[in-house]
Amino acid sequence: MTVFVLGGAQTDFARNFAKEGGGLYEMFAEVVPDALVDAQVETGDIGVAHVANLAAELFTGQAHLGGLLVAAIPDLDGVPSVRHEAACASGGTAVLAASADIESGRYHVALVTGLELMRNTDARTAAEHLGSAAWVGEEAQTAEFPWPALFSDVADVYDWRYGLDPAHLGLFARNAFANAALNPMAQARDWNFPDGSFDQDDRLNPVVTGVLRKNDCGRISDGAAAIVLASPEFAADWAKRTGRDLAEVPRLAGFGHRTAHLSLRGKLDRAEGHEYLFPHLRGAVVDAYWRAKVSGPEEIDVVELHDCFTITALVALEHLGAAPPGAAGRLIESGGIARDGVLPVNPGGGLLGLGHPVGATGVRMVHDAARQVAGTAGPLQIDGVRNVLTLNVGGSFTTVVAMVVAR
Repeated sequence: MTVFVLGGAQTDFARNFAKEGGGLYEMFAEVVPDALVDAQVETGDIGVAHVANLAAELFTGQAHLGGLLVAAIPDLDGVPSVRHEAACASGGTAVLAASADIESGRYHVALVTGLELMRNTDARTAAEHLGSAAWVGEEAQTAEFPWPALFSDVADVYDWRYGLDPAHLGLFARNAFANAALNPMAQARDWNFPDGSFDQDDRLNPVVTGVLRKNDCGRISDGAAAIVLASPEFAADWAKRTGRDLAEVPRLAGFGHRTAHLSLRGKLDRAEGHEYLFPHLRGAVVDAYWRAKVSGPEEIDVVELHDCFTITALVALEHLGAAPPGAAGRLIESGGIARDGVLPVNPGGGLLGLGHPVGATGVRMVHDAARQVAGTAGPLQIDGVRNVLTLNVGGSFTTVVAMVVAR
């Protein structure tokens, strides 16, 4: 069954909600009405709600976010809801669950919201909270910042396998922040980068750990995103009411979802002898292509790629088939991922430039993919988009959700 994406919204990822005196409640209260307006549906149309979030209990002490959603949007009183947690892939899993609700015939319209409040504490404490998505007590135990340390390990393994040119990581970051400068919702839209900011300059781009430097690493972000999904029956009536051509409405055409060993070492051990560094990641992407009936990246017009670190993006590019294993750096160097390249990546800035409120990211990816397909992405629009691949990753590639949004 086809699942349509009727519309959505996101908050401004540059905002610090705690400094504004707000929090998760205020995020819900802002993003959900905006999404409903964009989708041209009423709260009474919503049959089920899904909420994505990693660590509200750690950052805010608040659990039971489905009830907080109803507190913020009282007209959703009585609507069933469930919360999803899969580290940075929480949003992707929430979208999948909502899609399954629609495909099962239980509900015709689903609201999916992802959100995270993380800028209400210092960087070290935030890093500790986010470290809960690794194997606590088993890995990154001595690291000041667990995730840069783990993805630096990924870079080391990649270098051992294929050879890694750090300049390619810098080029990816440069492209991400250039795209973010076009995005009025991006965390980094107003940031300045003097010459040398993406090079091996220890003053402008200091080492964080290993090969990873400051601009190779995503920042802590606050924010929320929401989308409205619908069944073909509801979408057909909705299209008549709104004057839309249903053939032009974005839809979820295919997905892949796989989970591997929690620890990075557990995954790497299982990858020995395989062509790909993370075989399950490759498998999830192939599943999405197969279900969407697309042959591969040659039929994809834009990629919304999980780039929490530049090395994450480089690895992911190879696993989606944009370049052979070991060759993503050459694709980046050639300009292939630029807005006018053979495969534009993250026109809105991605996690590096747009921002990464963890629970919101997978939902935001589908929202931005749908806007590209619908031709409503404004200054971020790439011409002639028909198929967009989203790739949402949780942990050290532990949970992987790939989707094809199409028309």
